[in-house]
Amino acid sequence: MPWRSHCLHAGSLLRQQWRLHTINRLPNEWIRHESTSKLTRPPSRHTTYTATDTKSPAANIGTSTSTNDPEAFPPISIKLLSKEGEKEDLSPLLTTSFSRLQPEYQIPRYPIVLAHGLMGFDELRLAGQYLPSLHYWRGIKDAFNEHGIECITTAVPTTGSIDERAKALYSQILEKLPAEPVNIVAHSMGGLDARYLISRLCPDPTTEFQVASLTTVATPHRGSSAADMLFRDIGPDLLPRLYRLLERLKISSGAFSQLTTPYINSRFNPVTPNSASTRYFSYGATATPHLLSVFRISHDLLAEVEGPNDGLVSVRSARWGEYKGTLVGVTHLDLINWTNRIKNVAARLGLVEQKFNAVAFYLGVADMLAKEGL
Repeated sequence: MPWRSHCLHAGSLLRQQWRLHTINRLPNEWIRHESTSKLTRPPSRHTTYTATDTKSPAANIGTSTSTNDPEAFPPISIKLLSKEGEKEDLSPLLTTSFSRLQPEYQIPRYPIVLAHGLMGFDELRLAGQYLPSLHYWRGIKDAFNEHGIECITTAVPTTGSIDERAKALYSQILEKLPAEPVNIVAHSMGGLDARYLISRLCPDPTTEFQVASLTTVATPHRGSSAADMLFRDIGPDLLPRLYRLLERLKISSGAFSQLTTPYINSRFNPVTPNSASTRYFSYGATATPHLLSVFRISHDLLAEVEGPNDGLVSVRSARWGEYKGTLVGVTHLDLINWTNRIKNVAARLGLVEQKFNAVAFYLGVADMLAKEGL
């Protein structure tokens, strides 16, 4: 059997094993059948499930002011697939909307704050002054500046807990843009940091800055099954050792457990309601990574439980507030302009069609905020 067939066969077996492993170990509170509000376990070991939101409109999720009402922040529910399968509602689809730069973009009324995700950074120098620095928001801040859009980038603890990261984000905004409304645009976990900041650290509007809007891009608002799988596979015996190792290396570990679906749905969302004075927008993404992509395994595993995803975050988990659309054929790293260099060169040479340009996307987000009066 050729090596490619070996890889495909091994991947198929791994996905099948993980599906059974995950579904049969899902906490009771995740499993909710559409026909009843009663929480139950899966009826069969060999039944295929997929995650789905409840019937509540996405725009209303998280807006309740009550922190004691579990239905205000419903957990991801699991329901049986029909024989024909079930199509995820990805609308509106954004297939080529951001494939190239537009002649002009409107300028938002308020400055934009870029908030990075897990393992993120503002600027990173691996070889001091000898090599160019790396930027998390690759080329995006420069594009904002070129178009006259006021923008700042922030740097929070890369693997810190949500509250640690949110406090760092708050301090930097207060230092750089005091007493001024801001628009936060956040990628991945940065959206959770921003939600915590708005809901839990909300400053006095008469003395400090206000958050006029939050736009999240592929943020796991309902957690990620990939994080659940990681913690289950590590197991309770190895977790303490892992934490001790991270402590010795002086690496914060709070972020990892807080990205799981039980934590987000049971502990974070119920006490982090949306603010009535802030507008909430969100984007999701979906892609089918090639065989050798770093996202291939995580994408396929997530697809089994949560449906279409960008390799790390599903569309269902990314929906929050006013959903602006699903970016098609875009991975989690494509979203911050960390696209494969070979793909970039091929697009420039006209060998392949470029359907997504991250710089065009974020300029489009700024244009959208301007048109919303923000």
